[in-house]
Amino acid sequence: MKCPHCGYEESKVIDSRPADEKIRRRRECLQCKNRFTTYEVVETMPLMVIKKDGSRELFDRNKLMNGLLRACEKRPVSMETLDQTIDHIETELRGSLDREVASYHIGELAMKHLKELDEVAYVRFASVYRQFADINSFMSELETLIRER
Repeated sequence: MKCPHCGYEESKVIDSRPADEKIRRRRECLQCKNRFTTYEVVETMPLMVIKKDGSRELFDRNKLMNGLLRACEKRPVSMETLDQTIDHIETELRGSLDREVASYHIGELAMKHLKELDEVAYVRFASVYRQFADINSFMSELETLIRER
């Protein structure tokens, strides 16, 4: 790390601590002994989503949050719980080491988590996600949910 005071390229870390989504490091120049602070950010690889039509786009937490919010509207599910759910889903996706993931896989993970959180929200999400063609397919999903209880 280059010293901002003298330009010397060697420094030692005196203190490290987390700061939001970064790491704050207090450093001391080995030549002039001046101290300065640096911030490090963990670099993540972009996660690409493969859509039904074959197109690709970057994974967007906000898009997933909007879908979950619609499903949980007027339900006793807090924003904090939804944030944690999205964190779990994203961690699961990034943990697979695949840089590309099919959109249906994200939908399945969301439904799995919603089923544990709130059954009504799960059914709402499933009805949009699975595009139930008629009342029979909707009833079939409800019957499956009831049997699993």
